Amino acid sequence: MRKLTLIAGLLSALIASLSSNANADNSDKVAKAKHAVVMVRGYNQVGGLAYGSGVVVAQDKIISNCHVFRTTKSPWVNMGEETFPILSVKADRYHDLCLLTTFNLPIKPAILGSAKNLKRGQEIISIGHSNGAPSALTSSGSVKTTYAYDDGFVIRSTAPFRMGASGSGLFNLKGELLGINTFKSPGRVAYFYSLPIEWLANLEKQPEETVFPVLGKTFWEEDDNAKPFFMQMAEPEINQDWLKLVQVAEKWIEKEPKSTEAWFELGNAKEHLNKFEDAQKAYQQAVLLDANNIDAMLQLGFLAKMNNDNDGVKKMEEAIARIDPELAVRYREMLSCKTNC
Repeated sequence: MRKLTLIAGLLSALIASLSSNANADNSDKVAKAKHAVVMVRGYNQVGGLAYGSGVVVAQDKIISNCHVFRTTKSPWVNMGEETFPILSVKADRYHDLCLLTTFNLPIKPAILGSAKNLKRGQEIISIGHSNGAPSALTSSGSVKTTYAYDDGFVIRSTAPFRMGASGSGLFNLKGELLGINTFKSPGRVAYFYSLPIEWLANLEKQPEETVFPVLGKTFWEEDDNAKPFFMQMAEPEINQDWLKLVQVAEKWIEKEPKSTEAWFELGNAKEHLNKFEDAQKAYQQAVLLDANNIDAMLQLGFLAKMNNDNDGVKKMEEAIARIDPELAVRYREMLSCKTNC
């Protein structure tokens, strides 16, 4: 079981490396995207300096997280020695997105992409003012998965961001804005979540406000049992509490029986509990619901290998090859390892 988990990790890294090689010529586009990321600041009620990030999405329009503006009455945009006052805001508090209006901002907007068709393992870049750095910092990573939620797809990635980067941008290697970096799971081993740029369309329909601070609870701050299931499963998965993960996954499936991610998490928990037949059935359902769920395919291949099911191994190889022929080659090489992989 330990060996199969190690192989899974190596294959995840391979997916990212393949994406990286295919997109190595896009550095100029990413550099342009970096120029669209700004720092937003403001004095809080006790005179301290609050700060976050934002991304320019239209002339004098910046998208950021609303929770950045909870403690300041007069926020502004900071660019080196220059400052630009924030004149108004459109707020979708529950989804934690604010659209800010400033004046005469000499920055070209970011190119908007889409979170809808992101692939697991696709390489992405987080760009923001982590820790209040005056220049935007970049961190690379890959897409772990996306979760359908409120007419969009919340992105979970491995690209880290820290305090000060709330409201910053998640970009693909073409420099297209995919989402807004917003929250992470607690603990040293964290899951990083970004809100889909598709939510900007609804944000633009909100009424214009001129009074700060912006108050209001977000969906990711709900009590644990009221959070989306994709958040409820994070803690038991990180803590390897597989029995708890089974409970969450089963409740998720009961409410959303067509969620490929719910079935995958059930398979993941069952596999770690050595209930391999149950795990196999859950992974098969995940693939049935999403023919591109390559994570579930990989795990089905590992289980087949463990059971000396050569036909099952080959079937998964063929399924993976239809999605990514090069990854299928790596899959075959790894499952043929005789000792440590």
